[in-house]
Amino acid sequence: MFSKAVKTLLLPVVCILVTNFTAAQDRPNHGYSFEQLGNMLPSPNTYRTADGSPGPAYWQQRCDYRIECQLNPEKHELSGKEWLKYHNNSPQTLRYLWLQLDENEHAATNDLHHAHPHNLGETMTEKAMRMLQAWTEFDDYGHRIHAVKDAGGKPLKHFIDNTVMRIELPEPLAPGKTFEFNIEWSYILIDRINNITFGRGGYEYFPKDDNYLFTITQWYPRLCVFSDFEGWQSDQFTGTGEFALNFGDFEVKMTLPDDYVVGSTGVCQNYNQTLGAERLKKWKQAQNAAEPVEIVTLAEAQAATQKKHSQRTQTWHYKAENVRDFAWTACRKFIWDAMAVDNGEGKKVMCMSYYPIEAYPIYRRYSTKAVAHTLKTYSKFSIPYPYPTAISVEAQNGMEYPMICFNPGRAQEDGTYSEGSKMAALTTIFHEVGHNYFPMIINSDERQWAWFDEGLNTFMQFITEQEWDNNYDSDDGLPHTITDYMSQPKDRLEPIMTNSENIVDYFSNAYKKPATALNILRETVMGREQFDYAFKEYCRRWAFKHPTPADFFRTMEDASGMDLDWYWRGWFFSTDAVDISLDSIEWKRVDMENNPERKERSFTRKEEKPFESLTQTRYRESGITFPVEQDTSLQDFYTFYKPWETEDSVSTNKMIKYDQVFTREEKEQLFGDKHYYQLYFSNKGGLVMPVVLEWTYTDGTKEVERIPVEIWRKNEKKFKQVFVKNKEVKSVKLDPWKELADINEENNTSPVPASPTLFKVYKSDKFEQGQNMMQRARQRKLNRP
Repeated sequence: MFSKAVKTLLLPVVCILVTNFTAAQDRPNHGYSFEQLGNMLPSPNTYRTADGSPGPAYWQQRCDYRIECQLNPEKHELSGKEWLKYHNNSPQTLRYLWLQLDENEHAATNDLHHAHPHNLGETMTEKAMRMLQAWTEFDDYGHRIHAVKDAGGKPLKHFIDNTVMRIELPEPLAPGKTFEFNIEWSYILIDRINNITFGRGGYEYFPKDDNYLFTITQWYPRLCVFSDFEGWQSDQFTGTGEFALNFGDFEVKMTLPDDYVVGSTGVCQNYNQTLGAERLKKWKQAQNAAEPVEIVTLAEAQAATQKKHSQRTQTWHYKAENVRDFAWTACRKFIWDAMAVDNGEGKKVMCMSYYPIEAYPIYRRYSTKAVAHTLKTYSKFSIPYPYPTAISVEAQNGMEYPMICFNPGRAQEDGTYSEGSKMAALTTIFHEVGHNYFPMIINSDERQWAWFDEGLNTFMQFITEQEWDNNYDSDDGLPHTITDYMSQPKDRLEPIMTNSENIVDYFSNAYKKPATALNILRETVMGREQFDYAFKEYCRRWAFKHPTPADFFRTMEDASGMDLDWYWRGWFFSTDAVDISLDSIEWKRVDMENNPERKERSFTRKEEKPFESLTQTRYRESGITFPVEQDTSLQDFYTFYKPWETEDSVSTNKMIKYDQVFTREEKEQLFGDKHYYQLYFSNKGGLVMPVVLEWTYTDGTKEVERIPVEIWRKNEKKFKQVFVKNKEVKSVKLDPWKELADINEENNTSPVPASPTLFKVYKSDKFEQGQNMMQRARQRKLNRP
């Protein structure tokens, strides 16, 4: 151990070393791509460990709901009362609760209507003109909170701030305790098809037959998440960054006219009351069917459109366990089909589709089978699907909730449809059903990180598409589909890790780029076996929990045993692109005729002076004797280390001996069929990546060769590499299969010289020893069984 005096003197040395290291990052040939992420990630703790798994003290909150609601189709009004039981599993005492009121996104009083820039063009559409004052059309929209009371019926003080509400607790809620309260509310549903602003939930009106299709989403006041890494997630809902929600059990009763067909999150508890004998019989048949069974048929849906709207009501009763949200749908003209699939662990899952008459040609043939295929694929690559149902609803939009999602897919009036309409329906179904995993089960904070559910899910969507049909025309996930976006000027790009509300090109940044990054990571960097194992481990660790990106990054590294910080840094934390240039090629061969000439080099010895280390200098300047006598290792080092006597600076009359030359026959045997190609590469885009080369030989054959990313470690801007080939090369191409997302293919080739240059060789001092080692290695290979 160093003495106190030595430690004091070493402190400036450490500072200088750190300063020099920082400066080294800015050197023209050496960046920081391979440095560890360090403080770019939150520090591990007892809640979230350094290996990416939940820690021994991990906790998360929970909220259970019991809701009774009434839908009035004529007034477009939904009203209800909910009873909530909030579980404080945190180590902190809480004095208030935050809830989400997402329908206030549409309220006229919402300040966020004024937070989006507008501009006037030379010509403007009527809708664009209405958007300038959109809030003037929203007089009736938004949650009306009629009462907030505790379990004993006493009013609770509350405050509403646009799309969130704070409830003050009558007394502090200690760790491990629960709080029960209830809320009465109502709101007017928006016309989500013709409304001036986008809406995930609301109604669609069919004027041709005077019918409605309701999608009831983000409809009840919901608890915000209180977590170990963020505290309360009470950010406003602007319509962009989606949701952060707690798991809980739901019991929901929906009362509406009895001629409506209802589909919902969870399992219906009273089909025997709502379906009738014939439909109940078909429902039971579907539970053992390998093909979709129509529970409500096309003929029944068509007949319903000809009838008057019923004035009688009935109540549908659903339960859902351990879900983070609840959504439902209702329509008089729904066709409903269903089939059962196995989740891979012997558990039956009911796959279902609800769709209006207009979607029958596509949905009857594809939708429920696509639901089943999605669950099978995601179960294969993550965890077995844990819920009892999964539903696809045709509603002309794409949105996801636990066990139910909304998708497009309508045919023309004559029943025909294009290949594009079919593919759009399938792609969206794969994606939205897949959201049952990300974020419904692996429950990330969408409000903070859009990519963390959309990107992961789009990546899995790509795999699902390819498992459906290996010729599937996938738009997202293939590396070449992201190059247009990544080649834009830096001031038009954001890193993937950008907050959801700050993204300009939302789809490219939150969906396409992370999906592509994960696909490249799987196919090119890690390999499928390593990636799939680590990805499944991440899903297993964080199912029904609240992961962060750091948990994902760390788990992928921990489970695979690979250092991937360079990849996260480049793809997720920067706006750099892949642009590797093959600048030039040299072709060389061994000179068979000539040997090196005997040469002699002389060096002038520099003036010798005692060596003094930086530490010794500090001691001398401080007037303290350097204590080398106290440590023989230090004494040996500082006494005998003489850098001025190294070969580079002090050798005199140093001879390079070429006495051991090869005969012509030896050179023919060792090097006669060898072609040496020296390739020069440069990194134009900034992202370091493995280098993939395709060699085309003059005999017409081809070979693909891969250079690991570590080739850039000491120089991130350029490198040169020699390749030894047994055949003459006709051409060389970088990234032949477009697997790297290289934004510039024009610099991926360089001409091969028409003829080689020659270089001379001679024997090393240990030539014979090397030949013997090679011979033994060849013999061992021949002796292998």
